[in-house]
Amino acid sequence: MKNIGGRHNLLLLLSTFFFGGFEVLNAVPYDYTASAECLANPHKPQYGGGVIVNPELNEGLKGWSSFGNAKIQHRESKGNKFIVALGRNQQHASVSQKVSLQSGKLYTFSAWIQASKGGVPVTAMFKTGSGTYMRAGSIVAESNCWSMLKGGFPASASGPAELYFESKDTSVEIWVDSVSLQPFTEEEWKSHQDQSIAKIRKSNVKIQAVDKQGKPLANAKISIQQKSPTFPFGCSLTKYVLKNTAYQNWFLSRFTVATFGDEMKWYSTENTQGHEDYSMADAMLQFTKQHNIAVRGHNVFWDDPFYQLGWVKSLSPQQLASATQKRLNSVMNKYKGQLIGWDVVNENLHFNFFESKMGANASALFYNWAIRADAATTLFLNEYNTIEESADEATTPAKYLRKLKEIRTFPGNERGRFAIGLESHFTTPNIPYIRSSIDTLAAAGVPIWITELDVANGPKQTLYLEQILRETYAHPHIQGIVLWAGPTEKGCYRMCLTDNINFKNLPNGDVVDKLIHEWGLKGLVSGTTDAKGFFEASLSHGDYEVSITHPTSKSSSLVQRLNVKPTASSQKPLFLKFSS
Repeated sequence: MKNIGGRHNLLLLLSTFFFGGFEVLNAVPYDYTASAECLANPHKPQYGGGVIVNPELNEGLKGWSSFGNAKIQHRESKGNKFIVALGRNQQHASVSQKVSLQSGKLYTFSAWIQASKGGVPVTAMFKTGSGTYMRAGSIVAESNCWSMLKGGFPASASGPAELYFESKDTSVEIWVDSVSLQPFTEEEWKSHQDQSIAKIRKSNVKIQAVDKQGKPLANAKISIQQKSPTFPFGCSLTKYVLKNTAYQNWFLSRFTVATFGDEMKWYSTENTQGHEDYSMADAMLQFTKQHNIAVRGHNVFWDDPFYQLGWVKSLSPQQLASATQKRLNSVMNKYKGQLIGWDVVNENLHFNFFESKMGANASALFYNWAIRADAATTLFLNEYNTIEESADEATTPAKYLRKLKEIRTFPGNERGRFAIGLESHFTTPNIPYIRSSIDTLAAAGVPIWITELDVANGPKQTLYLEQILRETYAHPHIQGIVLWAGPTEKGCYRMCLTDNINFKNLPNGDVVDKLIHEWGLKGLVSGTTDAKGFFEASLSHGDYEVSITHPTSKSSSLVQRLNVKPTASSQKPLFLKFSS
C-alpha cells in the first residue's frame, strides 16, 4: 500500500470478473477444439456437420458421390460408419459432396481421415463452379486410426462448389468420416474475436470509493495507468537502435519484448572460425535490460544452407558436429537466464543443411544439447508458412506437429520446455485457415508465439496487417506476438512501421498504435465514480497504478498498485477507502 501526498488511509480489495464483450445475436460460437492424436474412433462432427449432408455417414452414401475415377464404398467397423475411396489412379480421385458457397462468408472445415497405409498426406479441396481450386487443409493420415483434419477458407464468390480429397499416393484408400463445413458472417467472426479477447485477455474491474465511515463517495476522480501488460507484444530490434534516440523512444513507448534481427545469429558472432564477437548483441541486451524489455534468443542455428558461412560449409561431418556443439554451448551459456526463449533451430521443416551433414537426428540432437545447456529456458521450433500458406506442403500444421513430436521424443529431450514459433510472413492472409491451424497446433499443449509477423508490400498491406493482428491476438492459445519490422540504416525487411529518419508512423505503424490502445496494452483509463461510489473498467491483464482524488480529501492523491489477472467472477468488488 502506498499513500502519496497525504495522511489518509487507503484500503484496496481486488476482484475481477470476465467481461461479456461484443456479441452477435444468435451467432454460432466458434469451436476452437482440435485433436493431434490418432484415435480408434473419430469424434462427432463439429457444428453437427454444418452444411454437410450426412456428415457421419449414418445414412449410407446419401449426399456423397465419387470424384475423378475413384470407386466409393460405405463401410462400418465396430459400429462406426464411414465412406471409402478406393481404386484410385489419380491424386484427386476420392469421395465428393456438392455444396453451395456464399460470397463474403468465412468457412471452417473439419473431417476425420484414415488411410489404408500410414504416413500419407491427404488434403481437403474445394473446386468452385468457375474452376477455382481452394485448399481447406491437410493432414498426415495413418492406418488403423483416425486423424482430424481442420482448416478453412473465405468464399470470394457465391455459387456451387465440390468438396473432395487429394493424395499423391494413388495406391492408398482414403477413408472419411465426421465431416463439417460451417459458414460464418464477417460480423460473427468478429464477435468470436471480441468475446475471446474479453475472456482471455481482459477482466472487468469494479472499484468503489468510500469514506472512513464506509459511505460511498460520488464524483471521486479515478485514474488507472497501465504500467506493464501481461501479454508480450513486441517487435524485432536492430543494432541501429543503439545510436538513434528517435528509434529508442519509438520502440520503448510501444513494446515489451524484442527479438534481435541478426545480432545473435552464428554468422554475426563467429564470422571467422574461432573468433567470437558478441559485442553488438551484448550492447543491445544491455539496452533492453535497462528498459525492462524481454528478449527472445534468435537463433542458435539456421537450417537454410544459404545462410551458412563458408567455413561452416567446408567442415566435414565430424568437424561440423564439434563446431555446432561449441557454438550452442557458447551462445546459450553466455546468455543463460537472460532470455525468455531460444529459437534453437530455425526453419528445419523447409531446410536440412545440418541433417544432410550430421544425420536425420541433427535437430533433435541440438535440442538435446540446448536442454543440457539451459533447461529452464523455453526452446522454440521456428518456421514459416505453417499458418500463412495452406499450399506449402512442407510445413502444414500436421507436419509441424510430427517434427515437434520427433524432437520431443528423442532420448533425453523429455524434460525440455518446448514451444511453437510461427514466423508469420504473410502475403494474402487466409483468416479461417490461420485460426484453424492454430487450433490444430494448440493440441500439442505447448506455448505458441507469433515470432516474425509481417505482410508483403502491396495496396492492402495495412488492411491485412490489422486483420492478422486481430485474429492472432484473439486466439486463446497465442501467448505472444513479435512484429518483424526492425529498421536498419537501409530500410526494413518487408514491412515498415515508421519512416527511417524521424521515426514517425507510417499507416502500418498507425494500425499497431490503434490496436495497442484498443487492447489496453498501453495508456490511461480515467473517470469519476457514480452516485454509489462505483467506477467500472475493462482492463487488459497486467500491472496498473490506481490513483484517486475527491473534493473532500485533504490529500492531493492516493495511489495503489493493482495487478489484473483472470479470476473467478464471484469475488467482491475492489474498494478504495480513505478518510476525508
